[in-house]
Amino acid sequence: MRLPTPIPLALAALAGAFGMAAPATAATQTAAVTANAVKPLVLTKLQDLDLGTVTLGPGTWPNATIGISQAGTLSCTGTNLVCTGATMPAKYNVQGSNRQAVRISAPSVTLVNQNDTSKTLTLTTSSPSSVMLTSSGVPGVDFSIGGSVTLNSSTAAGTYVGTFNVTVDY
Repeated sequence: MRLPTPIPLALAALAGAFGMAAPATAATQTAAVTANAVKPLVLTKLQDLDLGTVTLGPGTWPNATIGISQAGTLSCTGTNLVCTGATMPAKYNVQGSNRQAVRISAPSVTLVNQNDTSKTLTLTTSSPSSVMLTSSGVPGVDFSIGGSVTLNSSTAAGTYVGTFNVTVDY
């Protein structure tokens, strides 16, 4: 008398008959791991941006620009403007970890006339996109931010004031 074949043996026999392979064995690979720890950034304002005093000429005229570069060079375009006074770009110092690139962001800002708050100008800022830290901590790296405004014959007289945010990150 023939004894029945157990089911697992029967399945193994079928798998062999149909060319099915035995289960694959495990494989292992390695991966390198790195971590770069950096010091927190410290941003310090050294001076404010000042465009000086602008005297508007008579008549009707459009789009005259006054600006100061990051290097501190004043531009006062248009024959309808007279620019005077002590001008300067904004200046900042950033400290952090040596040999790290620091991105800089300084969006444009609305300046509000202090005599009539319904009158505004837009200061378009000009900043470096990044600086490279050459040391850890002190002395850090100084950078400047300039900017420009566009005036016309209908610009209201008065002192225009605003603040802009400067953001630095790795």
